[in-house]
Formats: sequence, structure tokens, C-alpha cells
Amino acid sequence: MIPRREPTTALMLAGATVALVWALFWAFPYVQGRSSLLDWPEAMLTDLRLNLSGPITAPANIVIVAIDDLTLSPQAGGFPLGRKRLAAIIDKIAQAEARVLAVDVLLVDPAEAEADAALARALGQVPAVIAMAGSFAPDAKGAATDAPRTSDELWPLPTFAASATVGHVNVVQDRTGSPRHVPMVLTTSRGVTPAFVLQAATMFLGTSARLADESVGIGDADHRLDAGFHLALRLAGPTGAITTVSAQDLVSGDPAVSAMLKDRLVLLGFTAKAVGDTFPSPYGGQTPGVEVLASGIATLIGGPGLERTASIRLIDLLATLFLALSGSILVARLRLSVGLPLALSGVAIWLACGIVLFANGLWFSAALPLFGTVPPVLAMAILRQRLEQRAALRSGQAVAALSVFHSGALAQRIIDDPEYLAQPVPQEMAILFVDVIGFTAISEALGPEDTRNFLKELHDVVSTVVHAGHGIVLNYLGDGAMAVFGLPDAGTSDAENALQTAFALVPAVRATVLSDGTHPDLKVGVHFGPVIVSRLGHDRHQQVTIVGDAVNLASRLIHIAKEQSAVIAVSADLTQHIPLLRRPEPDDRARLAVRGRKAEVDAEMWRTPPLR
Repeated sequence: MIPRREPTTALMLAGATVALVWALFWAFPYVQGRSSLLDWPEAMLTDLRLNLSGPITAPANIVIVAIDDLTLSPQAGGFPLGRKRLAAIIDKIAQAEARVLAVDVLLVDPAEAEADAALARALGQVPAVIAMAGSFAPDAKGAATDAPRTSDELWPLPTFAASATVGHVNVVQDRTGSPRHVPMVLTTSRGVTPAFVLQAATMFLGTSARLADESVGIGDADHRLDAGFHLALRLAGPTGAITTVSAQDLVSGDPAVSAMLKDRLVLLGFTAKAVGDTFPSPYGGQTPGVEVLASGIATLIGGPGLERTASIRLIDLLATLFLALSGSILVARLRLSVGLPLALSGVAIWLACGIVLFANGLWFSAALPLFGTVPPVLAMAILRQRLEQRAALRSGQAVAALSVFHSGALAQRIIDDPEYLAQPVPQEMAILFVDVIGFTAISEALGPEDTRNFLKELHDVVSTVVHAGHGIVLNYLGDGAMAVFGLPDAGTSDAENALQTAFALVPAVRATVLSDGTHPDLKVGVHFGPVIVSRLGHDRHQQVTIVGDAVNLASRLIHIAKEQSAVIAVSADLTQHIPLLRRPEPDDRARLAVRGRKAEVDAEMWRTPPLR
């Protein structure tokens, strides 16, 4: 069976199915908001997009009072920071008339009663939020469909909890350690506990929070949430992007620092290197935990943020399935040089759109379309290439095999189009007959073996000359042959090529040497006219042939050459298709009767073929 170049429908369907299964394999945990192998590349690509988007403008109404290296220096009192010194800092914040204070310090262990009382009193001077923290339970790591559940918990002492509101400071980190989400609530041993950032934002705006499955409402604004009530984090920028002042400068009485806190939301937390409360920053280096929380608060009170929701995850899924399916079909159906670039261009366009959307606060996945689409598309391309290589090899073998029975051009056409000539085709073409003179006597003199060798050499010579003249030998007729010019495709030079081939055949055949040392002679007849090109024979065994009066007339021209003592006889129907300036002058012209044919023929004859 002759292989086709076009991929089969079965291959396309198989490739599309594999692409869909592959994409679903990667998309299933992602859509559920669970950890997967995509987390690492997604983290790297998210950092890339953050850097491409650049830092954002942090709200001016958030100020960080940093317990920095200066505050913990030996001159300022050293490390650790005692409760009395912490109370003194908070007193200064209250005196500066901060609207809300958020203390990112875990107050879990008792100290001296006097120091704890001083801190509790200081917290009571300003609306304040203090921190609790918990470890996620093993079944609640990463984003999930329900609020994460904690196991081990660190709660502030009751004396402090009585003076302030409590919120959890847990953040969700990705595989690189960078903070990506803040759960708006945790399920703790004491019930549902709101996030530290949520408590601070609602206190600052003087309202309460409304928590729904996919959003948290604060005042008139609704912030869309990811799975498990997670708020996507967008850090304002490199360390220091949010206004930060030293706690030591505040305690020292710097009036400029105090003025910066008036009517602001103030976060108090550690930034000192010795404390180590830091996270890897997408912008390079480390970001203090208090800045991470400040970025979360900034989003909730109206600053720029990121949204990754169940709807966005669903769009990511549908886009990945579409890209995987369409990409595999394009590679399967189109030429690889066209289909593969189109498929990969679709992925590139979607990723470019994702970068633009990311800069505008919509966090679509970059890893999912890459890993869900590119591998199956490339696999399909490799498979397609190998199948085409095998098909090309088999096609080449088939052409070589068919070329034994047909010319190379005709064999290739049959390979390319198995339905070629399934229906007869009318066409005008040049037909050439060549016949050896005196073959009966030659075969008698040579014997069977030498006769066969002579015919083999004769056919080789005829085939070589006809092929050089852009024709094909359609049939070998014992001591002669029939060649045509214009098959499989007609050309404007077919008539001239046929005549020049006739001229070339005479010296080529005469140059062969018989076993007895003599040289054969020949006659050539050439005509141009309408024929029917078709297949003849049984459905299981056919051959390409031509029929029509033009074929008979071309054959009869050999007899005319014999009768007129010429070597070559051609019809005027042939020479009139040759440009006048390129027509060689014949030795004779005549209107002659043709045996078995009513109409006469205008013939041109050569006794000696002209030099080309």
C-alpha cells in the first residue's frame, strides 16, 4: 500500500486526546488550589512578572516603625527588646496620634508584672492589633478549599489581648520561600481567627469585614480571594518601598518622625538583621515580615494588589486545554514549518497577555499553559516528523520500485496522488515511436542470449536519451519503444523536445555494437495530437497508456520513413508547435497517404538528423 503524506485522522485524534489528558494532569491540582509540581516554575515566573511590572506606589497612610539595628544597638539598650522599652515605643506612637497600631510582635511569654502592665497600658492608648501565630495542620498546607486549620498556636497573653484586638500573622509561602498569600481567616482551637492584616484594615477604615466564599468586603470595597479565603500578596517593591522610620528615632523625640505618624496606620515590627523575621523577596534580597504584612494591609485599604480567584484558575484551565488541543491539531494537520510556529505562537501570545494582565492586578498562571501545552505539542511535532521521515523513506522506496516500470516523474505523481488517472484525461501531447530496422534478421543471427543483451542495451539507450529530452518511455515494443512528451504535465516545449530527442536517438542507437561487430539502424516517427491518457487493465493490475488516432499516426510515420528512405518522419502537426526560428529544415516535405487511414498527412523527413 502506498503511504500518504497527510497524517491520518486517527493520529490527530490520538494526539489531541493525549494533549488533553496531559493538560488536565497539570491543571487538576492547580484548579483546586493545591500544591503541585508547577509551584516551583510558577514561583519563578511570578517573580519575573513582578520585576517586569515594577514596584507599585504604596499608600501614604501606612508607616512602618521599625525595630531595627539602631533600636537594638548597645547604645539604645541592646537585644532583646524588653517590654518596658516596647511600651515606651508604643507610648510615642500614641502621642504621635496614630489612628491604628498593628504590633507584629508575639507577646506570648510573661515578663515582670510591672513591665507587662506598662505594655498593656500603652496598648490601651491607641486602637491596636496584636499578633498570634499557628502552624498549619498537615492537611491544610498551601491553599485549600476551606480555611486552613492550625495545630500548634502561639497566643498573646490575656493581659495584652484585653487591651487590643488579636489577628493571626501567618502567610503562605511558595516553593522558593517567597510570601504569596495571606489567609483571611484561620480555623484555630479558639474558633475562626481573622488575619492580622484584615483586623488592622477594618480598624483603620472604621468598618467591619464581610467574608464570602470568594471575596472579603471592607466598607464599599470587595476584594476577591483565592481558594481557602486566601488574599494574593503583591509586595510593594524592594525593601523600604513602604515608608519606614526607626523606632529609636521616634523614641529620641525626632519631631519629623512623630509628624509622619499622625492619623496613619502604623505597623510596629522587627527589621533588625539579628532577629531574622524575613522572607525572600521577588525583587532580590530579603523582605522583613512587617513589610509583607504592610503590603497585605495596603491591598485591603485600597492600594494596588493581585487577584487570583477560582474564576481565574478556571480560565487558566480552559485556556490551557484550548492551547493544548488546538496546538496538537495544528501540528498534526499543517506542515510542521507552519503548524509548530502557530501552536507555539498561541502560547506566547497568551503568556504576553498574562504579563499585561498581571501588571494590572490579575494573576493568571504562566507555568500551567507552558507545561500543559508545550510538551504535548513538541511531542506531536517529533512524532509527526518521524512519521513523515518514515513515510518519505517508504515513498522513496515506492518511487524506486515504480520507476522500474514507469518513469521517475510518473511514478512520483502516482505516489503523490494515488487517484491519478482514475478517470481518463484528454490531452494533447507529442508521441514518438522508434523501431530497429531488420530486427528479425538480427535476432536470428545473434541467438536468444545476445538478442536479449542487445535489447537491454537498446532500451537503456532509448530511456537515457528520452529522459534527457524531458520525455518518458511509456512502452517498450520489443525492438522499439513508444515515448511521450507532456506526461504527467504538459509543457510549451513538448513538441520541440520530441523532435530534438528524435535527432539524438539516431546517433545514439547507431553507436551500439552488435556481437557480430555491426551496428543497428532505426526509424523514428513523431506526431503531435490529441490523446486520451488513462489506466487500462484490471483493478488489481493496471498500466498507464494513451489511446487515439494520434498514437496510430505516430506509429505509421515509421512506415512512411521506410517508404521515403528517410530516418525520421514527423507530422506538420508537430513542427507547427515549434517556434519558426527553431525549426530545423527537413530534407523533404510531402503530403502522403497513410495506410489504413482516410486522411493524408503532411510529413517532414530527414535522411540524416541535423546536428543539434
